[in-house]
Order: sequence, then structure tokens, then C-alpha cells
Amino acid sequence: MADVRELFSKKLGFGLMRMPVDEDNKVDEKQVCAMVDHFLSEGFKYFDTAYIYHNGESENVIRRCLVERHTRDEFYLATKLPSFIIEKEEDMDRIFNDQLNKCGVDYFDLYLVHALNAKEYEKMNGFKAFEYVQSLKSAGKVRYAGFSFHDKAEVLDKILTEHPEVDFIQLQINYYDWDKSDVEARLCYDVAVKHKKPVIVMEPIKGGSLSDPSEEANKLIKERFGNTPSALALSFVASLDNVMMVLSGMSSLEQMKENTVLMKDFKPITDKDIELTKEIVKIIDSVPTIPCTGCKYCVDGCPMKIRINGYFSLYNKDLRFGKGKYDKASYERIGRDEFGKPSDCIECGACENVCPQHLPIRDNLKKIAECYE
Repeated sequence: MADVRELFSKKLGFGLMRMPVDEDNKVDEKQVCAMVDHFLSEGFKYFDTAYIYHNGESENVIRRCLVERHTRDEFYLATKLPSFIIEKEEDMDRIFNDQLNKCGVDYFDLYLVHALNAKEYEKMNGFKAFEYVQSLKSAGKVRYAGFSFHDKAEVLDKILTEHPEVDFIQLQINYYDWDKSDVEARLCYDVAVKHKKPVIVMEPIKGGSLSDPSEEANKLIKERFGNTPSALALSFVASLDNVMMVLSGMSSLEQMKENTVLMKDFKPITDKDIELTKEIVKIIDSVPTIPCTGCKYCVDGCPMKIRINGYFSLYNKDLRFGKGKYDKASYERIGRDEFGKPSDCIECGACENVCPQHLPIRDNLKKIAECYE
């Protein structure tokens, strides 16, 4: 089989995780159909969905808006095996066949094991997920196999060393996370290069955060880049040599048109543009935040099992990118199951006794509880 890179003459993919929705939070299929038609008319072909997107409706929507309205040779379709809901080996075949039915296709061009990290990798490796996906390739139900990844570069290197058969990987890369220690975007990219695996980029605009970073940053981008903040973010990742595809979770026809204009005859950014992205990162990071390093020493001894570092990280993100809004859905997810919330703090001080940064953790937890609860 040919190298997967040969499929793509253009680097923009339509990510189907953030499709436009109406006031009832249902996908606006009329607008999606218009977006699909425009995307194809401009010479782009790659659509990326997943079993869980839009509360499980994304695959159904793409059947109605793409598969039933266009011939199979007009597009490439990718979806993902959801590692986080697989409980036994038999689940994989059941879910895959359900995905074929929902999408209305006989095969997927690209198929990914979804959202691997160290923990999910060990589980899926035990279920022989990589062997299962390879069997789908042999049966002609999948053309190319890979996985999406959310962890440190060391874990990625382990996976690719143990499974050199994969055709590609999908990584979270954007100019803000490029040198950040919590994401390790640059290091993960370097691991992919080392193993000669082409990269599909997800979150190039960091969930939309880089489309409007701040008034100061926006002004600088307009003056020195001459295009929109979103264009700068997309251009940064698309200019990386080992990137074969950049996914954009476009939520309107207007966004679609902006991105297709940029990527139709794409030209890599200059060294001056790269320096500009570094300046934008400094502007974003200049917002006062909690200087937590994520060491988790405070979490280990907390009697209320509060994921302190997780709350600090979310709070910092919302300070930098939230425009005065707080992501309450993510806040609830951090404290689910047996874990406590910031408001559960009993102020015992065990966290502050072990914090290498000597942070006023108790005061910060009170502040966070007030913002989110």
C-alpha cells in the first residue's frame, strides 16, 4: 500500500467535533451541508469524526451531510476507536461495526485508536487493539491505521517503538503549546520525526483560544503578519515539514471560507513569523496566574483528594484565554467520582507544607471555588 502522505495534496482537514449547532444544541445540518459542499469544491477532501463527538451524533451527521450526498471517491473519512469506553476486547468489533453503519460506508480511509495516554495505552495494548486495527486493514475495512495521543514524549516514544506498524499519529500541536512542559508539543513532534511517522495536527488553534488571544496580541498579528490570528496559528503548524494534515474544528461557513482561502495554495511562514508567535506567547503568559508547576506533591497528601494542580491549570487557562468566562464543565469533570472540589477544602494546610513553590494554596482554592461554583 502507498504511503498515507500520498493521499493529501492539501493540508486542511474538516474536524467534526465543533460543528455549528442551533439554540437547542443540535447540529445545524443545513449549514454543515453548505460547509461540506464548499470544502469539497475548493479541492479539500479529508473529514475527521469520532464515536463520541456531538454526543455520539457526529458520525450520523456526516453520513447525511457528506456520504449520502457525494460519491465515495470525492472524500477521505476518518473516525476513531474510543479507548476510554472500551471495557473488554469484544467491545472493539461491536463499536467498529456500529461506526460503519452510522457513517454509511464500507471502509474508513483512516482509523485511529482514540486519545491514548500511558494508562489507556496499557489497557488497549492488553486488549490487542493495535492487532485488531491491523486485522481491519487486512480485511479492507481500514486503509491506514494510527492513533491520537495526549501525553508526554517519553510515552509516545514507547508506543511507537512497540508498534512500528502504525501509519501515522495525531498530535496536539500549536504555537502556544510548542515549548510548554505540560503538553510537550515540540518533543512529541520530534519523536514522530525520529520514528518517521507523518503527523496529523489537532488543536492547531488551541480549541479556538488562539483565534482571539488578546487585544495587544491581535494588534501585533495584524501589523506584522497581515492576516488573522487563526491564520497565523494554522500557518505555524502547516509549515512543519512532517505535518501531512491540519484539522480545524470549523463551526461556521465563514470560518470554513477563511481557512480554505489560506490553505488552498498554502505558503509556509517565515522566520519572522515564527518569532512573532514567540512574542504572542509572552503576551499571553504575561497575564498573572498561579505559578503552579504541576508537581502534584500537594495532591498526594490531601485528605479530601482534591486535584489541586488540575484546578490551578484550568484556572490559569481561563485567565489567559477565557475572556472573563470560566469553563464550568471542565471544572465539574476534574472533581468527579471520588475526588473533592476546591470548596471541599478543610484548610488543614497539608498541601502548603509540601509545596516546593510555597504557594498560598488554601487561599487560591477559595478563589477558584468562588469563580466556578
